[in-house]
Amino acid sequence: MTTAYQVAAAPGMKTAPAKLKTGLLALAFGLSVAACGGKGGTTDSVSGLTSAGTSALKAATLSDAEVKDLSDKSCAALDAQSKIATPKSKEALRLARIVKGMPPAVNGVPINYKVYLTKDVNAWAMNNGCVRVYSGLMSLMNDDEVRGVIGHEIGHVALGHAKSSMQTAYAASAARQAAAAAGNSAVAALSNSQLGELAEKLVNAQFSQVQESAADDYAFDLLTAGKFKREGLVSAFEKLAKLGDNSSMFSSHPPSSERAQHMRERIAAKK
Repeated sequence: MTTAYQVAAAPGMKTAPAKLKTGLLALAFGLSVAACGGKGGTTDSVSGLTSAGTSALKAATLSDAEVKDLSDKSCAALDAQSKIATPKSKEALRLARIVKGMPPAVNGVPINYKVYLTKDVNAWAMNNGCVRVYSGLMSLMNDDEVRGVIGHEIGHVALGHAKSSMQTAYAASAARQAAAAAGNSAVAALSNSQLGELAEKLVNAQFSQVQESAADDYAFDLLTAGKFKREGLVSAFEKLAKLGDNSSMFSSHPPSSERAQHMRERIAAKK
């Protein structure tokens, strides 16, 4: 997070990469204007801002291979600073049982699962197939609920949300540090500390209401296709609502209580 099918974007579900690209192009243009318009600016400051603008522009066109490469490095950075459950631990064995029968790949990339031993309630997925579930989440939820959350996180990857999040995080990091120069690869432009910062931004990314709702529906359809219980999505959102939407892993758009109701309605409609 095993069946023979792979996860891909569901028909009718679309993201808005053009809007993201427009925003990043505007950021790059703004940085370039700032480089030219300031009074008393040094050559170094102008060069740095121009480099940042170039990096933001490049972020809008990061290739799938570059996004995967950045995801590899970001996931490795988080793994290195986290306590990971050993393969034979009760947490890892439970997760293996939960994901049995789930898709082995997302968008053609094999999925690998690990448990982070922490009291935090969270889970996330990246474009390189890296899926991490926190033991705090597993302690709070039953197997069906954990499976529903994982399906939701897979949805963010399958529907392109995770790629957009990587582009945004990369642009912000590069703009702050003014580190990338024309012709550099996305990974070469970032130091180890910047990669760690990028990884944190990805884990704490805020998705839009449309993206969250689409990932919810994706998880529902994924569980339906695998003949898993969908009720776990309802109770998972109800538990997150009790924690408080402002502090929950799914943020507050839309509120967890509303998302639970939407799942309940889909179950009632039997589709």
